[in-house]
Amino acid sequence: MTQSQSIQSIAAENQFDTVIVGAGSAGLVSALALAEAGKRVIVLEKMAKPGGNSIRASSGMNAAKTVVQEHAGIKNTYESFFEDTYRGGGRKNNVDMLRYFTSHAAEAVDWLKEHGIVLDDLTLTGGMSVKRAHRPSSAPAIGGYLIHHLVDDLTQKQVPILCQTKVVNIMRMESGDFQLIAENQAGDRQTLRSATVILATGGFSASQDLIAYYRPDLLHYRTTNQPGATGDGLRLAQQLGAQLIDMAEVQVHPTVYQDSARTFLIGETVRGEGAILVNHQGRRFVNELATRKEVTAAINAQSPANAFLIFNQALINRVVAVQFYDQIGLVTHGATLAELADQLEIPQAALDTTMATWQTVVHQQHDAEFGRTTGLVDDFATGPFAAIPVAPAVHYTMGGVKVNVETQVLDDQQQPIAGLYAAGETVGGLHGNNRLGGNSIAETVVFGLAAARQIENYQV
Repeated sequence: MTQSQSIQSIAAENQFDTVIVGAGSAGLVSALALAEAGKRVIVLEKMAKPGGNSIRASSGMNAAKTVVQEHAGIKNTYESFFEDTYRGGGRKNNVDMLRYFTSHAAEAVDWLKEHGIVLDDLTLTGGMSVKRAHRPSSAPAIGGYLIHHLVDDLTQKQVPILCQTKVVNIMRMESGDFQLIAENQAGDRQTLRSATVILATGGFSASQDLIAYYRPDLLHYRTTNQPGATGDGLRLAQQLGAQLIDMAEVQVHPTVYQDSARTFLIGETVRGEGAILVNHQGRRFVNELATRKEVTAAINAQSPANAFLIFNQALINRVVAVQFYDQIGLVTHGATLAELADQLEIPQAALDTTMATWQTVVHQQHDAEFGRTTGLVDDFATGPFAAIPVAPAVHYTMGGVKVNVETQVLDDQQQPIAGLYAAGETVGGLHGNNRLGGNSIAETVVFGLAAARQIENYQV
């Protein structure tokens, strides 16, 4: 189906129960749940393919008290999940949203499994006290696995996902319905009407204008985001009187591979499976599984302000995501530590000392110098060895549209805007001043489902 045909195909019958703006995980989860509830729904996506930033997610989906954790013998509670996230967010998180999030993530993992999206493996992310990030054992990364399954399910249910279709305006009609103006690449426009709207357009990490306005100090960083993450949903929400919150809270991810041609996020899976960070002097300098904010600050304090993830072939063999990084040429190899040090142009003696100290840390399960208590799983006593060069990059925007726990968008008077919902990175408040790894995909599924459930019973 061509894009012009897509626009024309909705001209005859353009009344929907719900229009979803954005085809990342949050939008697709909402669409699938609403389709299963018998609602007439359509997804509009401005980029050429669905997936948004979600398709790039690599670590996993955090949840507590799941069957997967139970089978792995991991003791976890909703409260510990809450406390880890609250502490990681500087205790600035919206508490009501966080309570709902941490107590509904396990249910969201189950919902995915019911739809053939099986997250049967576990890893550790920074700021988490236990293995809580659920990931597929059958795929290198959760993002592509999740998005491809959701798109396939929606295709089978004949739910239209119109790509290269940008929503340029949303208005409230006298009837109470919304009128949306959608435009394709050719400039052809179509008017759609809908009782409800879900904004799931992601954040604004790829918008130089918004970063310059809210965080000009970060303009020198590159971004991990796909180019469509420009805050469109924020503008659309404001047209309808929505309130924005926490807009200055922008996360920089500490471990991003960057060369002249590529910017590629290296997920916390690598550190969760035991990798360490060393500077150009060949020394550790931080608890690698502290929060992203803390690790970023530590890397920025180095000279130069970048670092190397160090691990060995055994880690590559057991972690599918790292095999993928290797396949696309991000990993430097050395048969011995001396060879690796030479490849990285760092002092061999210092790296030898660092690795010997790390072996003691792992054997004693005690990191006296940096206080790392998690991911002490591999002493890297045997080679071959490997490394990935990393540096910080803008990754996530914690601010966005203000919603209540029911995902209803709120105006400046804290009142819900009838029929308007938002989910995913478009929303502000959940993460406080720092998002923990594994919480973004979890947020999209938990609140994508929450929005759909609210709309199931919505009446104008």
